[in-house]
Amino acid sequence: MSFKITGSGSCIPSVVQDNDTFLNHSFYDESGGEFGVDNQTIIEKFNSITGIDQRKYIPAKLTTSDIAYQAAKNAIKDADIDPETLDYIIVAHNFGDITCNSKQIDNLPSLASRVKAKLKIKNPECVAYDILFGCPGWVEAMIQAKAFIKSEMAKKCLIIGADALSRVIDSHDRDSMIYADGAGATILEASDQEGGILSHSTMTFTAEDEANFIFYGESYNKAERNGDKFIKMQGRKVYEFALSNVPAAMKKCLDDAGVTIGDLKKIFIHQANKKMDEAIVKRFFRLYKTPMPQDILPMNIEEFGNSSVATVPTLFDLVLKENYKGHVLAKGDIILFASVGAGMNINAITYQV
Repeated sequence: MSFKITGSGSCIPSVVQDNDTFLNHSFYDESGGEFGVDNQTIIEKFNSITGIDQRKYIPAKLTTSDIAYQAAKNAIKDADIDPETLDYIIVAHNFGDITCNSKQIDNLPSLASRVKAKLKIKNPECVAYDILFGCPGWVEAMIQAKAFIKSEMAKKCLIIGADALSRVIDSHDRDSMIYADGAGATILEASDQEGGILSHSTMTFTAEDEANFIFYGESYNKAERNGDKFIKMQGRKVYEFALSNVPAAMKKCLDDAGVTIGDLKKIFIHQANKKMDEAIVKRFFRLYKTPMPQDILPMNIEEFGNSSVATVPTLFDLVLKENYKGHVLAKGDIILFASVGAGMNINAITYQV
């Protein structure tokens, strides 16, 4: 038995926010003090590090479950399956459904149940649930779906990564420029064909206070603190953690698959920060004493921003359907999915197309 992606889909938000949108913001540091430089300088430095030129937000009328549903519908159509035959619907996210005029997280009912209802699936044996695993949530949901299929608890699973981080950003925090919205989905099925998921690896680090590197905290503008909380990040610590730990986790996953570094065609890594992602992949190849190939790393963070759990499945769908930025996948290609995020969690999947 193999575990194959038979369909993929995404939902790309329609509202585009360029970096210039932030020129009139009032940014403060963690202690509530001003930076002493103009916003143009802040934005230019931000762009040089992250590579982000623009990001995509959902319109006011939509929520995370709406875009999760759209991505799911596209994946189901791509796989050409009857949604009533799905055994599991797993939705990875971080903040549930937050309306545009509220900061209150809404996870009841689960987003997976909402998606199932929107898909009008009647089959009660189609089990719907959510997972909270930070940015690596979609990768981890894929690993869980593979386990269900391997144990013969399922034959067909719908896995979705969706977030609307625009609803949980502090406009006075420079890091707010990183975050974006989006949704990506895949259908994973049991198959008698070769390939599919070859190996996977997951790690959670908490012993050195890593659990607090990405958290939910108050606004950096002390005058506006009213109990509302927003996504926060200790950026330098996240960067150093990722560079120290992600390459080795990726290597373990690839080695467990029994394939060589020369077999690897593409790496779909969480679109967190262009400079960080490139540094991670260079260090990964350095572990094999080989230079990083020029065309190994598809990236869309420049125009999409960081949409958390949605970055990897969205990018995969774009490359698969549109040969995004010249990146092409062919049958038999070995690829690596990898992610790092709040927890702090790291995971990876070796996959043969």
